[in-house]
Amino acid sequence: MAAASIAQVHKAVVVENGERREVAVKVLRPGVERRFKRDLDSYFFAARMIERFHPPTRRLRPVAVVETLARTTEIEMDLRLEAAAISEMAENIKGDTGFRVPTVDWKRTSKRVLTLEWIDGIPIADTARLGAAGLDRRALGLTVLQSFLRHAMRDGFFHADMHQGNLLVDRQGNVVAVDFGIMGRLGPKERRFLAEILHGIITRDYRRAAEVHFWAGYVPPHHPVEVFAQALRAIGEPIQGRSAGEISMADLLGQLFAYTEVFDMQTRPELINLQKTMVVVEGVARGLDPNLDIWTAAEPIAREWVESNLGPAGALKDAREGASEIGRLLGDVPALLGQAERTLVALAEAARGGVRLDDETVERLAAADARQGRWSRVALWVGALALVAIALTLWR
Repeated sequence: MAAASIAQVHKAVVVENGERREVAVKVLRPGVERRFKRDLDSYFFAARMIERFHPPTRRLRPVAVVETLARTTEIEMDLRLEAAAISEMAENIKGDTGFRVPTVDWKRTSKRVLTLEWIDGIPIADTARLGAAGLDRRALGLTVLQSFLRHAMRDGFFHADMHQGNLLVDRQGNVVAVDFGIMGRLGPKERRFLAEILHGIITRDYRRAAEVHFWAGYVPPHHPVEVFAQALRAIGEPIQGRSAGEISMADLLGQLFAYTEVFDMQTRPELINLQKTMVVVEGVARGLDPNLDIWTAAEPIAREWVESNLGPAGALKDAREGASEIGRLLGDVPALLGQAERTLVALAEAARGGVRLDDETVERLAAADARQGRWSRVALWVGALALVAIALTLWR
């Protein structure tokens, strides 16, 4: 039913308890691991030569980029990990509407074979069939874009290969994603970066958008925040007041990339999948609705993240997490104090026995003892802070 460089997909039927069920079976191609290793070795060789002999490209970190590709490919060739990615996303989106993923048949899944629920849907690129089925193309375009942003910002886990060939529309009008071999992950810092950049440009708060670049470490601190905010203004202002069809995420990222050299910004491998997927998703959404305003579509998702993570609700969540961390730390204090006591007893016995210690060892032991003393003082402060955090949580 489908074929690519790594695997093929076949339609099959499972007979279980007297019932027939259609499934999709994805099978890795024979010897594909060896072929990809050879290709990646050549990529690494080229990247190392570029970094060695062309210093200006070092900030682009070609070796790190190839390492990111290699890790992605390694995961893509273990179909158990793809099944786990589908399962994880299904849990993340179980309360969402308009977007879903296939069900995994774990009994018939292994490293080289993946079995999934068969999706009987219309390819999202087939706009004629979508129209004939009475489906709202504009609504589908909005669902594709907002689902991606929600997965990236809220969950930190998104489908990083959302091209038209991997998206179907089922009979209920849901967008169904397939082929989860390439996934993207964002940590809390990267999620905040994405949300604040979108929110800052949408609301024209360029100073805030600039500050988050420095906070995330993407712009070296020797550059003035005000000057970088000025550069972001030069990117953001031209899109204000323009029609939706004139605004392109690809153009915006391209302009931002042009400033990376001016401000000594290095390539961030953890953002490569995000940036690539943003451009692809924009193309898919615009294919459904050429007049889709990506900023209007992105604004509620970015605002929701900012309010829930940086507003009062976010402060309360941080307090709860802080109290939990303080509790864990308090639980560790008795073991640390016991370890300190055993260390002091051992030292006393060693001294009585006439054992000589070299200067370096004495210095290390003194430093360890000082650290344990600090732990005792920290424990008192932690206890007080824990009570304050718990009181604030209950008060709110």
